[in-house]
Amino acid sequence: MDVRQLEYFLAVVDNGGFNRAARALFLAQPSLSQAIRTLERDLGGRLFHRIGRSVVLTEAGEALVEPARQAVRALAVARASVEAVRGLRSGEVAVASMPSPAVEPLSTMILAYSDRYPGVHVSIRAAPVARSVLAAVRTGATELGLLSAWRLPAVADLLLHPLGRQRFVLVAPPDGSLAADGPLPRTALEGRRLIVGEEGTGIRRLAEEIRAEVPGVTIAVESEHREAVLPLVLKGIGVGILAEAWRPLAERAGAVVLDLDPPAWLDLAMVSRDGPLTPAAAEFLAIGLETSGERHR
Repeated sequence: MDVRQLEYFLAVVDNGGFNRAARALFLAQPSLSQAIRTLERDLGGRLFHRIGRSVVLTEAGEALVEPARQAVRALAVARASVEAVRGLRSGEVAVASMPSPAVEPLSTMILAYSDRYPGVHVSIRAAPVARSVLAAVRTGATELGLLSAWRLPAVADLLLHPLGRQRFVLVAPPDGSLAADGPLPRTALEGRRLIVGEEGTGIRRLAEEIRAEVPGVTIAVESEHREAVLPLVLKGIGVGILAEAWRPLAERAGAVVLDLDPPAWLDLAMVSRDGPLTPAAAEFLAIGLETSGERHR
């Protein structure tokens, strides 16, 4: 067994099949299939059930995923550490992020990072909820994560780096039906239709709180796509609940953005493995914490 075989194995896992994995690896599919058969022979068991053009991991394949990512990541750390002796002139850092933190503070982090290390490529991986971010970092799919949560999760095998809090805001259409000189009392939402996120998000939790407190509040749309909330609001379908990160975009689009009374908040945190990081990832984490500290001064 060698690391290249493990990289091929993970490419099949991540791309959902041999054809797509071969294209991603710029490799002929017969060569990829032969490499996987050799790996299966070395390990003494099948790693995939082949179903048409798709594949499903066997129990042995499931067991191999995390050790394989650790081995590939360890080699990447070793290579990157040697390259970093000459300075961070190239490379890649992957960050799994939930939608709202990807708007802010991630965009500010990337701006600061790109200014300092313009040759390093930043890859943002979508993670709809906090547990998806944790899973991406835990399995080695990314080195870093960025999440928001009603309360930061307790994890024993990962490191959470708190970044402060982000307020929830109400986003309303520009028709003058909702306005306030200060924070809007939740009771002003009586009879309103809400556009909310999916189950498991802080946005949905706040929406359910409001529904329990205020008569006549209903859910008009539940969307897994946070970027769909603002267009739906502007079309007059309902009012939306979003994180403060969306305020500048919403106001530029013409929506009315209001603080709520009483307020509600999301806790923000970066996530990393409890172990060595590549120099590119370690620098990104440091810059992320630095920019977050500057924002809260």
